Amino acid sequence: MTSFDSPAGRADALALGRLDAHAQAALRSSGELSALELTEAAIVRAQLLDPALGALSHQAFDAARQRARALDAAGPDPAAPLAGVPWLAKDSLRVPGMPTRGGSRSRSSEPATEAPPFVQRFDAAGLVAIGKSTMPEFGLMGSTEPLLGPVTRNPWSRAHSPGGSSGGAGAALAAGIVPLAHGSDGAGSIRIPASACGVVGLKPGRGACVPVRGRHAIEDLIVADSLMSRSVRDTAWAFATAHPDRPLQVTGPDRRRLRIGLVLESLPGLAPDTEVAAATQLAAQLCASLGHDVETVTWPLDGHAVWAALHTLWSRLGVDAVELATAQGGAAFAECALEPWTLGLARWHEAHCGIAELERAWTTVAALPDVFSRFHAHYDVLLCPTLRTLPPTLGTLAPDRDFAALLPAMFEWIAYTPLQNLAGTPAISLPLVHGADGLPIGVQFAADRGQEALLLALAYELEAAAPWQDRWPPTSVATYEDTR
Repeated sequence: MTSFDSPAGRADALALGRLDAHAQAALRSSGELSALELTEAAIVRAQLLDPALGALSHQAFDAARQRARALDAAGPDPAAPLAGVPWLAKDSLRVPGMPTRGGSRSRSSEPATEAPPFVQRFDAAGLVAIGKSTMPEFGLMGSTEPLLGPVTRNPWSRAHSPGGSSGGAGAALAAGIVPLAHGSDGAGSIRIPASACGVVGLKPGRGACVPVRGRHAIEDLIVADSLMSRSVRDTAWAFATAHPDRPLQVTGPDRRRLRIGLVLESLPGLAPDTEVAAATQLAAQLCASLGHDVETVTWPLDGHAVWAALHTLWSRLGVDAVELATAQGGAAFAECALEPWTLGLARWHEAHCGIAELERAWTTVAALPDVFSRFHAHYDVLLCPTLRTLPPTLGTLAPDRDFAALLPAMFEWIAYTPLQNLAGTPAISLPLVHGADGLPIGVQFAADRGQEALLLALAYELEAAAPWQDRWPPTSVATYEDTR
């Protein structure tokens, strides 16, 4: 058994963190390392790096060790090639033995006793959960600064946000704590931190994932889940594993050349900042250099109608949170336990969204699949920025900031990602470019319903043409200096 207690052992644990999930699994398959050793190394990395990042909301180190020992006792399973690889579940994901607080002070710390099919799939695949990652309250904010704590910092610059709502996942991956981390995406919550932290974030299309949570009219419609990672092959494996039909994993590029439509302006008509626009143009040029046909296009829809629908449905989630907390402990409890942002969304919805607004929102959403089906008859892929600007400094999107200023600040930053949630189409953010100050700039590629494989094949090609595997942030396994 390898010991990671010494300086040399900790250096080995950090070095293992530079490997993706497939490479870590290969070490177990070859007999070089056990599942317990892979797990212990991840625990060491969390202990060394997370105090500076605040990416973990819950540590389950002892349970992870027990799980790894059981895998080693059972021996290798050819049907589970990534068995023994460590991962993080998001704080909203029910994992037996761990609390499910959703980033909220209103939730109990009682551990879950049952796992949804999504967790069952990755449990059967042999992954080892070492804990849970941070998120904003109920995933309603694009930055991970919950009043419950901890505030999560971006490994590329600890003064900046890692995005959200899967911000802890993005930060942990970028730093190399784990190679796989769960993300859920209702308005960009996988792609936002993927862009802000410089990792791979795939949002599957509607119906392309086994059940993850209880039934809810809005969440069933707009939320998708997958495992985020640093490599396309890890993301492709995770997508295939969690898909209801278990398709074959996409393992590389496709020879097919694509028709790609490039859009720079966001849905409400706002232009991206200069660096984001330049990064998106660079991605378009890279695609063209690889033989794809890239053409500048406009949104094939009424952006303002979609924008209004997003505000109506998203603020309704605030109402749901208030109603649930009120039923749990009364109105005074809800007012005290919920964050100002959540309460503000509920009040905004009650003031601005009646039956007519809800009807318009549902009508707009219902039309989007046909709109994109027609668009993708001409263009295989839609290329646009993932985010309108680089990651903001912490505090810019804090949940206790004045609501009147916070509402436009949040939605204008995430102006590109919610469309695919409302349309039910897949999209992926790739870390192709970095800004002048070193912060990552993700670029988003979207396709028609059922075309995740097309996006993954393109992602493989772009990863090979503009590799990001050797880019590491200042707070990471590649830069940590052991002073113990």
